[in-house]
Amino acid sequence: MAQIVEIHVPLLPGEGVREGDYQYPWIEQVEEFLIDVEDEGDIEVYDDGEEFGDDYVFFVSGGSEKALLAAASRVATLDGVPAGTFALVTDEDADMGEGRRVDLPVR
Repeated sequence: MAQIVEIHVPLLPGEGVREGDYQYPWIEQVEEFLIDVEDEGDIEVYDDGEEFGDDYVFFVSGGSEKALLAAASRVATLDGVPAGTFALVTDEDADMGEGRRVDLPVR
């Protein structure tokens, strides 16, 4: 059973985004960032991100809990990522949104 960290980011428009422009440019920024972190070899992107309630959720696995939460913390501190980002530590058998909540960034 694989451990997964869900990274929940409030689904809020990016700062300074003009009307008519794509409202969530930080989604692509986070996806690119996670691919780069995956290339470093400490984590794996588990699945495509998706909307869940009022959040957009990214999924990482393939590493220790410490490594997964470190990656999630780095996401939470990226420029343009909305405040209020948190993680859920869970596993592949749990439903999305279930798990132990961890406020980000981890200190």
